[in-house]
Amino acid sequence: MKILRYMLIFVPITFVGEFLHWTPTLMFVLTALAIIPLAALMGEATEEISFYSGPKIGGFLNATFGNATELIISFFALKAGLFEVVKASIAGSVIGNILLVLGLSMIFGGIKYKSQHFNQKVIDNSASMLLFAVIGLTIPAIFTHTLDPALLNTRYEGLSVIVAVIMFIIYILSLVFSFYTHKDIYSIDHSQESSPKWSMKKAIAVLVGATVLIGLESEFLVSAVEPMSEAIGLSEFFVGIILIPIIGNAAEHSTAIVMAMKNKMDVAVEIAIGSSLQIILFVTPVLIFLSLLFTPMSIVFNEFEIVALVFSVLIANRVATDGESNWMEGVQLLAVYLIIAVAFFVL
Repeated sequence: MKILRYMLIFVPITFVGEFLHWTPTLMFVLTALAIIPLAALMGEATEEISFYSGPKIGGFLNATFGNATELIISFFALKAGLFEVVKASIAGSVIGNILLVLGLSMIFGGIKYKSQHFNQKVIDNSASMLLFAVIGLTIPAIFTHTLDPALLNTRYEGLSVIVAVIMFIIYILSLVFSFYTHKDIYSIDHSQESSPKWSMKKAIAVLVGATVLIGLESEFLVSAVEPMSEAIGLSEFFVGIILIPIIGNAAEHSTAIVMAMKNKMDVAVEIAIGSSLQIILFVTPVLIFLSLLFTPMSIVFNEFEIVALVFSVLIANRVATDGESNWMEGVQLLAVYLIIAVAFFVL
């Protein structure tokens, strides 16, 4: 979209702000506005590369770079020791994709079409996998919260790493399942154009350039999180679970809504659920592995994050059962998201 191209003006502005030491709150807002169009460019470059690489490699690139922006932001937060922000952003991404993105897609699509249909078999597979993933994600937290702290010892410090390894293996196997052994199930026509708009060299250059700039902007963003939170009275939980996921996935979110408005609900639902799967099975394990280079991070969520995650996934499975959607279902999903957001705001 053209508005995203115009927003690239915030990239040089943030560098000026960093040099002149503008206030953390202003820098947080400016870097957020700069990251959104860069994430859109990264997604566009990946899509262009898929024209040249073929559907299999293109699918892998889309799966890998789908949440690259949030992975980069979380890496710098991890490096800064903001573990609660990182874990909240993981939970927030899953909750946001299922409730906010899917909800808005159903509302905007439902306003234009009375009811919309999607491939129930594909979405059902993805929703079932998502339920498994969230169970794996919450087991360490339930284990820690229910066990007597006196019984916890060093033997359980590697639990998060073991769970991360299992999740990453499942992620690789899911790629094999969808791109090779059962690719016929996922043979949905997502194509909008028959030929690429960019050359291969331009697409790769844009992808590399956008990734580097997102890395720099992420460092600016993360360095502003703590002072900004203190200055305006926001909790780090709210920043992690609401703001960072919206910033990192704004471009992808807009794509899902546009697809729903074009009556391509298959694509919209798969973006919402598929992106959540990538966060749990790919981004989370990678962050756990990267934390071993600094201070090891566990995947122990607080009780409210666990409840929000589980209920969000149960809603996703409920939506997937009938293979159709309408605007009222979208309103319900959005209402649940707003309730969760308000709860984290008052923490």
